[in-house]
Amino acid sequence: MRKYDGDDLPDGIYVHAQHSNSDRRIMDTPGPSLRVYQLWKGNNKFCFNGRLIFGPDGKSLILTMSLIVVPVILFCAFVSSGLVHMYPHHIGNCIVAVAVVCAIYVVSLLFITASTDPGIIPRSLHPPEPEDDGYISSMSSEWPGSQNGPPTVPPTKDVMVNGSIVKVKYCHTCMLYRPPRCSHCSICNNCVERFDHHCPWVGQCIGRRNYRFFFMFVISTAMLCIYVFAFCWVNIMKIMDANHCNLWSALLKSPVSGILILYTFGAAWFVGGLSGFHLYLICTNQTTYENFRYRYTIKMNPYNRGCFENIAEVFCSRIPPSKHNFGEKVKVDSVYTNSTISLGHPMSPEMPKTRYDIEMGKRHAVAAEDLEDLQSQIETVVGLDRLERCGTQPRHSNSNWDQKANWPSSPDIQMLAAEFGMEDGSTTSRKKIGGPNDLK
Repeated sequence: MRKYDGDDLPDGIYVHAQHSNSDRRIMDTPGPSLRVYQLWKGNNKFCFNGRLIFGPDGKSLILTMSLIVVPVILFCAFVSSGLVHMYPHHIGNCIVAVAVVCAIYVVSLLFITASTDPGIIPRSLHPPEPEDDGYISSMSSEWPGSQNGPPTVPPTKDVMVNGSIVKVKYCHTCMLYRPPRCSHCSICNNCVERFDHHCPWVGQCIGRRNYRFFFMFVISTAMLCIYVFAFCWVNIMKIMDANHCNLWSALLKSPVSGILILYTFGAAWFVGGLSGFHLYLICTNQTTYENFRYRYTIKMNPYNRGCFENIAEVFCSRIPPSKHNFGEKVKVDSVYTNSTISLGHPMSPEMPKTRYDIEMGKRHAVAAEDLEDLQSQIETVVGLDRLERCGTQPRHSNSNWDQKANWPSSPDIQMLAAEFGMEDGSTTSRKKIGGPNDLK
């Protein structure tokens, strides 16, 4: 969420009322129009005016890219030099080129997965009515009452999916009934359509709109690991044949090949196993969240339409457009009066709270400045009174003392001074203390 200073606030963000001069200066300051991503209530990070949306943990994306790029650079710099001389007719150059192209392809898929809207469901402005959610369904008979949300909104609801009853939950953050297969990500703070999981390596939720790119990224990474692993072994074997030495001697002649063999072996097992697991999920039309939570192996999966149709649904179906236009410019006044600002979908219900927080924060800042000025004046009066009671002469000339003693006090100072048992300095004469002779 973007924070605004007093000079950056849009017009009309405060309600009209009587305010002090400093408060009025804050309200009357003109500001630019805001974009949807600047008012976003999730934990996402945006780039290029909302064209790219990332998760809150963007550093993990940089780490993952380095784990892919650095081994390929080592392979091209140290291992490929031996392969270029060993294979004729530019075959060695082709081996290096394939590694580079595959690395660029993998990094591109990683970036697309991390910067794509996974399928965020727009938040509602108000809780739904009992029969105003758009589903042909019936209330769950198990609902005893809601303690966290409005009393008229049950926590769950039964909907019909492919002839099977599926229970959907009410999201108190987004103020809506989550569609089937939708779940709220606690890291990104969004409800995501066909939520699979939040990937820490990508730093983004994996949902309906980026699952295809995620799977292609995982399986292409596994193939790249196998490719580098295989040609590192080829390089070691060529060294053994050329020098008539054993394996350990060949590894000493090309230590980078040995390091890459160990690294790609472990990485291939990890991403290869992950590729096999997601291939199983695609064939059975499951998500990672559903596989661990609902265990469709025990009960019937209402979304399973057969292996071939399930695969076609992931790879051949059209990716739906995003339900948000994050780069659209909006006026802050219209955000609270119109129910939709992007593609006909409602904005976050917590938007009025943001308006209230900004307003109260600015008022507190102005009040704090006035309070500091008032406190400094009170400390001056109290300090002078304490000096008089203690019988100590301040380090000022008598003329300055008389001048300060005759200062006129504001009504606020007079009232606060009366509470401390003091009198107004302008009407009460103060006893002047001279030197040691006066104390005798």
